[in-house]
Amino acid sequence: MNIKSLLLGSAAALVAVSGAHAADAIVAAEPEPLEYVRICDAYGAGYFFIPGTETCLKIGGKVRTEGEWYDAYNPNSRLGTLWHTRAELRLQTASDTEYGPLKTNTEIRWDWNDGNSTSTNLLHASISLGGFTVGKEDSQFNVFTGYAGDVINDDVVYDGPYELNQITYNYDAGNGFTAVISLEDSNSGTGATGANGEDSSDHYAPDVVAGVGYKAGAWGFKVVGGYDSIVEEGAVKARVDADFGVFSAFVMGGWNTDGDKLNKYAGSNGAGAASGIGWGDWAVWGGVGVPINEKLKWNLQLAYTDSKIFAATTNVKWNPVKNLLIEPEVSYTNWDSINQDQWAGILRFERTF
Repeated sequence: MNIKSLLLGSAAALVAVSGAHAADAIVAAEPEPLEYVRICDAYGAGYFFIPGTETCLKIGGKVRTEGEWYDAYNPNSRLGTLWHTRAELRLQTASDTEYGPLKTNTEIRWDWNDGNSTSTNLLHASISLGGFTVGKEDSQFNVFTGYAGDVINDDVVYDGPYELNQITYNYDAGNGFTAVISLEDSNSGTGATGANGEDSSDHYAPDVVAGVGYKAGAWGFKVVGGYDSIVEEGAVKARVDADFGVFSAFVMGGWNTDGDKLNKYAGSNGAGAASGIGWGDWAVWGGVGVPINEKLKWNLQLAYTDSKIFAATTNVKWNPVKNLLIEPEVSYTNWDSINQDQWAGILRFERTF
């Protein structure tokens, strides 16, 4: 064998070995494409698409801590200082359907008070589609009219119920006219009682709320009525709002269909509830809000009832930075029929997100 043949044979062997190794080589897989979070602005700020779906999600909530000095609702419930801390988490979803947006609203609240007392509450949990809402929300007797004033102690004079199950239809004509009708939980079931202590354990008829409203320019008007099917009485509230930029104001009046009875929509709070004192035949609320600058606003609310309950509250809402609120508030309440009154104060710190 000559040298040329030896070299050619060696080269062929090397090529064969290299080919065998090349067949066994590990090839790195192509990386999977990343799916970045997409903004969903069709339903307002803060929504984003849940990856891999066409459902939009919004996450929000608040952390609040506040000191309370005495109680604007009841002079006998507590003397001295109470420190209260709260956290809330809110999840909202929305997706498009042939009937309009399909939405959910879920809000969970955790409270911690002096004495290591902790509580958890499913504050809201509802589904909405095509103007209909089912689930747990505040009563439309309050929601439709916009509650009362822009103060913490806004319902010392009771303005209606809050958290309850309901089936609601809201109508918005798009020209300023709105309407609502709602079937609401009447608090029936084992051990349940009505507003005057009636046994409602075998009661199954829902309560009913209905209202209409109209807004044009700086002015708005709404009227809403609620019927308590256990007491078989109800209440009506009418409210006028005006917003002139340099200040806003409202006045709201309520009428009880039987001033000698309490019902779910003309009830009582605090010392009034303990003494069985409601509105009587009527109640009235009024308030004003004055934005001093973009970070500071002053509010005042006054309320009075036929049963001679007087409540006055004033506060200052200060936002030193975006989403941070510092709010001192002072309240005075007088229950003339039981010859008691009370001064109370709150200093609140709240961060929303």
